[in-house]
Order: sequence, then C-alpha cells, then structure tokens
Amino acid sequence: MTRVREHLRESLRAMREVYANRSLRRLQFAWAGSIIGTWAFSIALAVYAYDQGGASAVGLVVLIRWLPAAFASPLTGMLGDRYPRVLVMIASDLLRAAVFGAITVCVITNAPAAAVYALVGVASVISTAFRPAQAALLPALARTPDELTAANVSSSTLESLGSCAGPALGGLVLAVSSTSVVFGLTAATFLWSAVQLTGLLSTDEPPLRQEQRSIRKEASEGFRAIARDRRLQLLLGLFSAQTLVNGAMNVLLALTALELLHLGSGGVGYLSSSTGFGGLVGAVLALLLVGRRRLAGFFGLAVAGTGGPMMFIAPHPSTAIAFGAFGLIGLSNILEDVAGFTLLQRTTPPEVLARVFGVAYSLFYATVAAGAILAPVLVHAIGLRWTLVAVGALLPALTAATSVRLVRLDDAAVDYGRQVELLRSMEIFSPLSQPILEGLAAQLEPVHVGAGDAIVEQGDVGDHLYLINSGEVEVRIDGQAQATQGPGDHFGEIALLQDIPRTATVIARNDVELFALARKSFLDAVTGHAGSAAAAEAVVSARLGASPG
Repeated sequence: MTRVREHLRESLRAMREVYANRSLRRLQFAWAGSIIGTWAFSIALAVYAYDQGGASAVGLVVLIRWLPAAFASPLTGMLGDRYPRVLVMIASDLLRAAVFGAITVCVITNAPAAAVYALVGVASVISTAFRPAQAALLPALARTPDELTAANVSSSTLESLGSCAGPALGGLVLAVSSTSVVFGLTAATFLWSAVQLTGLLSTDEPPLRQEQRSIRKEASEGFRAIARDRRLQLLLGLFSAQTLVNGAMNVLLALTALELLHLGSGGVGYLSSSTGFGGLVGAVLALLLVGRRRLAGFFGLAVAGTGGPMMFIAPHPSTAIAFGAFGLIGLSNILEDVAGFTLLQRTTPPEVLARVFGVAYSLFYATVAAGAILAPVLVHAIGLRWTLVAVGALLPALTAATSVRLVRLDDAAVDYGRQVELLRSMEIFSPLSQPILEGLAAQLEPVHVGAGDAIVEQGDVGDHLYLINSGEVEVRIDGQAQATQGPGDHFGEIALLQDIPRTATVIARNDVELFALARKSFLDAVTGHAGSAAAAEAVVSARLGASPG
C-alpha cells in the first residue's frame, strides 16, 4: 500500500509537470476547447435533425458525421507529417469555426436542412486533421517518458470530462435559447482552441518529411508503416475491436434502459452518465500507469474491461448492475486510451506518427459506425440479452487470444534510461524530444575497451560517436596528452559533423564501457532537427581543433 501511495505521489508530480510545461499546458487547453465544442454541437445537431425530419434524420446526420471522417482521416492525417503540426491544428480550428459560423447563419435564416447537413459533413472532415496532429505533437513537447504518459492521462481525462461537460453545456444552452446559439457557441470554442495554439507557433517540432512525394504515396505511408510492424497491427487491431464494441454499446445502453429496465427516456441519460462517472474514476487510476515501461498488459486488461461487464447485465437485469457495468466500461475506456496511445506513440516512428494516427482514427470512425449498425441486427436475431452476452464476450476473448503477443510486446520494451540520460547530456541532442532520444538510444551499441587500448586514432575516418558509460579515457593530439574524460563525457562528433579525419587519439586509461552511435544515425538526428543543427554548429565552432574527433 505504501508503494502505491508513493507511486501516486510521483504520478501526481508528473501531472503537475504537464501543466507546468507551458507548451503542454496550451496543448491541453486547446484540446479541451475542441472536445467540449464537439460534444456540445452533437446535442444541438441531434435536436435540430429531429425537428427537421424525426428519428430518420437523426440517423442520417450520424452517418454524415462518421462516414466522411472515416474516409478522410488517412488523408488528413498526412498533413501532420507534411506540415508543422501546430499550423495544421490551428487551420483545423479556424476552418471549423468558420463552418459553424455558416451553420449558425443557415439555422437563423431557415436555410434548407440539406445545407446544414452538408456543412456538418465538411466540419467532420476538417476535424479529422486535428486529433492525429495533436497526438503526434504531444511526444515532441513531453520532456520525459513519465510526462508523456501523464499528458496522455490528462488528454483522456479531458476527453471524458468533455463528453460530460459538452452535452451538459449544450443541453443547458438549449434549455434557455436555441440550436443556433449552441452552434455559435461551438464556433467560439474552436476559436478558443486556436488562440491557445498560437502560443506554440515557435515550437521546435520533429523534422518534417523533406522528400516530396505524391499525395497518394504520402497518405498510404501510414498503412505501410502498420503493415511492416506487427506491434502496430496488434495494437490497432485491439483498438478497432474495442471501438466496434463501443459503437454497439451505444445502442445496447439505450435498449437496456428502455426495454430491460423500463427506465424511460431519462434512464438513457442516467446510464450514460455512469460511463462518464467511471471515466473520472479511471482518470485517477490511470495515474498509476505513469512511469511504467510495461503497458501492454494493462492495455489488454483494459480492452477486455471495455466490453466484458455487459455480460453481467443479461442474467439478472437491474439498475444497479447496469449502472455498475457501464461505469466499469467507462473506467476501462480511460485506462485503455492512456496505455494504448502511449504505446502507439512509443512504437511508431516520429516521421509517420500523424499518418498512423490518421489510419487509426479512420478505423475508429468506421468501426463505431459498424458496431451501431450491427447491434440492432443482433438484437433482432438473438434477442437483447444474448446480444449483451455476445458483444460483451468479444473483447475478453480477443484479449485472451492475444495475451502471449501482448506479453512479448512488453518483454521487448527495454529501459534505455541510462542511454537517454547520456544523450540528453550532450548539447547537440538536448533539444530532441523524448521519443526521438529513445529511438537513438535503441541504436546505441555497447562497446568494451581494455586499459591501454586505443578507441580512435588521429587521422582515421570517423564512423561512430562515443559516449562514456564508465571508466576514463585520455585524449592525445600529435602524441601529447590534452585531457581526460570520464562517465557522461563523449567524443567523436567533430569528425562526423565536418566529414574530416579524426582530430585526436583517444586511449582507455582503465577498463571502459562505451556506447557507440553510428555515423548515419547521428547525422540523421542532428541535421533533421533545427535545434540540434544549431547546437552542432556551436559545438564545432567552439571545439574544432581542441576536441577529440
């Protein structure tokens, strides 16, 4: 118990650091504006559609919101890898604000409903550019692995709060005004988000793709990255299965309230609130994930928990059991999002991260819609109770079937803390984000050198950068001792940066443990990042002729 309390204290410290980090704080506030606006709009849209054409019109706008988004997401996700992610997000906010301004005008002037629905489709497509860019930018702003996980906890918590606060805000405004006011308010939330993001315009983002390729090839790179990596296939496969069940659950929750429990229309809202309440509890428990390197097991359990509890409703339906079951699903949803998104961010190469998230959201949108369509078919075929059992059992069964692969995914997670520490201590690498440093750390090769042996010789071709983990080395220029270096020091960068022969000989004074970084990996990291390139120029100017190279 003491260990849990200590871990929670450390997790809360990491969460405080998220909001102490000015860039992350602005990103979180922007995300809050975006998600609250989206949920408030969904309530007003449902009311508007019902007034225009009844239940069938409500179903129509659901399709208009999700299907275009599913097709557009892989293309719009590409924008976050091709252009500065902050600009992509600001553009998405401003365009959405403009579209919702137009929707407001249409409603006020009693324009045809088709015009409003068309604008809703446009807004849905524009929205798909925001989340992949936000998810891809977040690792670049986080300074440590703990901060990255804590930032994902914050994002998921804000999403859960937004799913409660947004509809509540929309309903409250509707109670005292009209749908046009809610649409106008939605436009204002996107403007708020854009204003927050303007403070990130000077952010030094990960390197953008310099290679100019066709849009088709650029957009398909996210699919190719997933096809090459079994870890991504596993994560996205489980994520998609969860969103399929989530789409079905939205229908089953309403049917449970109306047909099994006979709670009336107000009961639908009552049960829906249980998932939001569970999400808030899950946000607290998600703090326990901060600082953990092994997240795949938690992800698998959370996936099972986002569907499994529905099975307990069927045998003896009661309001208490249903409330508890959907609360557990809301709790599990938060844990799944935090663990899953962190794993995706750790696993995906930074240069294709936005496109992989674009593909992920395309799958999410499509499977949510498919689940919503599948649930009524199953209810008609086997009845509501057996549908709750069948849909609820799917995710636990999939988790059990993939448990070995999830364990292996966790086993493959290596702690590169010492290597990252050594890299970050170098002025050249200090501007790089945590995920990029972890990627470089994974490429470091351990090297052992005995006392008296030469590590590099003056005049030789430079092929590696060396970081000293333990032991001491002596630096000699033209046979004369110049300096002694120890743990935390490094040498070899001058020859790599200037493409010149080694400028000094470095000899081990005692047994030395080193990490070696190959020339190409070193140059790719330095030349692809503006901050690192500038630091490298400063190092060369200050040390050329005096540093071991």
